Amino acid sequence: MPTFKELLAASIKSKDTEERLDMLFNRPVGLVMALAGKKLGIHPNAITAVSVVLGVGAAWMFSYTDLRHNALGVLLLMLANFCDSADGQLARLTGKKTLVGRVIDGFAGDIWFFCIYFALCCRMTWQPMPGNVDAVWGVWIWVLALIAGMLCHSPQSSLADYYRQIHLLFLKGKRGSELDTYANQRAIYDNLPKGSPLIERMFYFNYANYCKSQERRTPAFQKLAKAIKHAYGDVSRMPQTLRDEFLDGSRPLMKYTNILTFNARAICIYATCLDGCPWVYMLAEIIVFTIIYVYMHKKHETLCKEITKKITN
Repeated sequence: MPTFKELLAASIKSKDTEERLDMLFNRPVGLVMALAGKKLGIHPNAITAVSVVLGVGAAWMFSYTDLRHNALGVLLLMLANFCDSADGQLARLTGKKTLVGRVIDGFAGDIWFFCIYFALCCRMTWQPMPGNVDAVWGVWIWVLALIAGMLCHSPQSSLADYYRQIHLLFLKGKRGSELDTYANQRAIYDNLPKGSPLIERMFYFNYANYCKSQERRTPAFQKLAKAIKHAYGDVSRMPQTLRDEFLDGSRPLMKYTNILTFNARAICIYATCLDGCPWVYMLAEIIVFTIIYVYMHKKHETLCKEITKKITN
């Protein structure tokens, strides 16, 4: 029977791509919950469902303006994140991986944040705008949330996850990465038998389009992937010097992918809600996180162009 330390190490994909806060805090707590779930015979899907309920509950608490409700919102969102860590670890421990679980787990975080944005808008609609006590936010807070959530948050998170999986592909090969392609996922969708469950068809259709959006924003990497396939077959057959060169250029960007995922956003939400100015979080999303996103994207595309040039030459 593996020790707790061995199980924890196995749950960490790589030190390059894992956040320090996750390795020191979220992962260990999630593993404790996963081991308890295994002992009690709890299915991973049940923990995922609980995470959704907790995330929605957190959003509800953030719709209030008093400190007590907001502190409870912080606690609930932290618990939701622990559950999000636990369900994947429990699935690995028990071998209970299902399509339904993959669907729920993939959308859990999206549900949390959609509800949080909605709750913050409800909270601030009738609150005075900063610098003008005679004017309330009204419809403008909804516009701000739409820009922050749909135009900034969503593409930032998806590309950050894409870059992580690319890094893991070069570091560990196909077995160590969950990098998927639109072509493969679309092929799965197109080859589903007639009468397949609607949830299965919806998942592969939406996931294929999710992959397509990642690929559309990374033209230099797509050219690199084609060059690698043409010259070597796959990443594992590349010269180690080229793989190391890519990893050396990609590794510094992993800290930006971490910023654009859950923890940094959650901390911003905690701080701004507790301080009574959640609109600041939305501005940070639009300005600060977008600057990080643009810089990360530019550096990664430049790196891919450089490696492609060395392969083709």
